[in-house]
Amino acid sequence: MTASFMVLALLTVAGMAAAMGLRNAVHCVLALTLGFVGIAALYLQLGAQFVGLAQIMVYVGAVAILAVFAIMMTHNPESANSPVFSSQWSLGCIVATAVFAVLARAICSSAAFTQLLPPQPEVTVHQIGDSLMHRYVLPLEIMGLLLTAALIGAVVIAMDRREEMK
Repeated sequence: MTASFMVLALLTVAGMAAAMGLRNAVHCVLALTLGFVGIAALYLQLGAQFVGLAQIMVYVGAVAILAVFAIMMTHNPESANSPVFSSQWSLGCIVATAVFAVLARAICSSAAFTQLLPPQPEVTVHQIGDSLMHRYVLPLEIMGLLLTAALIGAVVIAMDRREEMK
């Protein structure tokens, strides 16, 4: 393992752990975004450019930003005085460590762990983009319209709640 992999792995694990342990929703989403960026960087380091860039565009650029906007629109000012970590954080760490140990032992003892990997296919980002823009253009456009409709619906629901509160 290289030093850059270890740094990215620590960044990712720290971001995801903070997302689970923090109590403030905005801080949780920002920590989750840090974890998403770490995962994207790991994909890019492994040579999976399309998956890494898709991770950045979809999760960092869309999901995390949408979550931040949703939290900001429905923010409860009474939750600002709550403590940063939950009262059960130590129990959560113990459970997470136990689950990690069981999964690591199961993976290391499986037969699939010792098998040789098949050769990687030579698919480039250009080929994937070409396929999306020619063969799968209609599903891509439908997906874009569906996501736009969902975003507009979320804004309308949030606006209705704000008007009810006034």
